[in-house]
Amino acid sequence: MKTKILLISLCSLMVAAAGCTSQNPEWQINGSAPSLENNSSYEASGLCYHVVDGDTIDVEGVGRIRLVGINTPEINQPGYQESKEFVSSMCLGKNVGLDIDNEKHYDKYGRVLAVVYVGKVNLNQDLLKKGYAEIMYLPPSEFNPYLWI
Repeated sequence: MKTKILLISLCSLMVAAAGCTSQNPEWQINGSAPSLENNSSYEASGLCYHVVDGDTIDVEGVGRIRLVGINTPEINQPGYQESKEFVSSMCLGKNVGLDIDNEKHYDKYGRVLAVVYVGKVNLNQDLLKKGYAEIMYLPPSEFNPYLWI
């Protein structure tokens, strides 16, 4: 019995040491990623309730998402407002699917790195094709944005 308790305690410490902090999204902590209706191919999903800018959104139950493989203009740069408005029109108030980067889950700011899907549209790719974003490929990544253009 003592061995079981010790083993359970050791496993709990290992999980805590692996980074289950307040920055980790709820789905990662409890292990049950939400899914979009009629589509379980996404690793996570949820309602987009806030658009930060053209390449960063907030998704209910998941947290802050950084669209992987692309870069849009920052505030006070030409094209910032247009890219943010495009992303808002595409996903604000809608359920989005997330294909989370298996090679690198988070960026240096703790944002989840993912391809965002609205319906069947790859939003990352759409931003590139419509000229709102540029490629920003930072290995390691499971996604190659050069294949999107």
